[in-house]
Amino acid sequence: MPLYKTITPNSQTTVKIWKITESYEELMARVDLKPKALERVLGMKSELHQRGFLSVRWLLKEFGYCDADLFYDDFGKPHLKDGRQISISHSFNFSAVIISDLIVGIDVEKQRDKISVIAHKFIDYEFDYLDKTSNDYIKKLTVIWCVKESLYKLYCTQGLSFKAHCLVIPFSIKDKATIAWVDYKNIKSRYAIEFLEFEGFTCAYAIA
Repeated sequence: MPLYKTITPNSQTTVKIWKITESYEELMARVDLKPKALERVLGMKSELHQRGFLSVRWLLKEFGYCDADLFYDDFGKPHLKDGRQISISHSFNFSAVIISDLIVGIDVEKQRDKISVIAHKFIDYEFDYLDKTSNDYIKKLTVIWCVKESLYKLYCTQGLSFKAHCLVIPFSIKDKATIAWVDYKNIKSRYAIEFLEFEGFTCAYAIA
């Protein structure tokens, strides 16, 4: 399938989302992988993960890049050789990439009821305003997870905790935006967050 969605939050930043309808074979046939990336994808046990990995390389092509332009640091954070900032995510049959001149983070997740089982692991302050009986409880949990994951990718500091150091202020699903904070080692950083929903998925991205 062609590119699913393109978003331009500002003049320096672009988000692209891909809906993965292609088979593993179709995706492999049209990407040029460097040896390390090829070894990595061939070593994946799940075809779902393989397709997610390869769809990200298709998204890179949409931005005008190729796999050789991408590398990862020791923390696992992706970088582009030209110095622009990049963040990557994929979940089931969607993948997302954000590229900017600013520091960024992105996450896409499928909305699933089982997130309520692990909510206590990544939520603290947010329980004060969440209503477990509301129809949008699972959606809000998913937004909060995506926001905190995007902040984690943006901040890229070992020891950062979703629950202890990241907080998301009250928000409405229809607003498609919120404010989040990282409070880590006596430094407080404020981030404007945007999020969207599509086909049972949530995507959030943070821009520094």
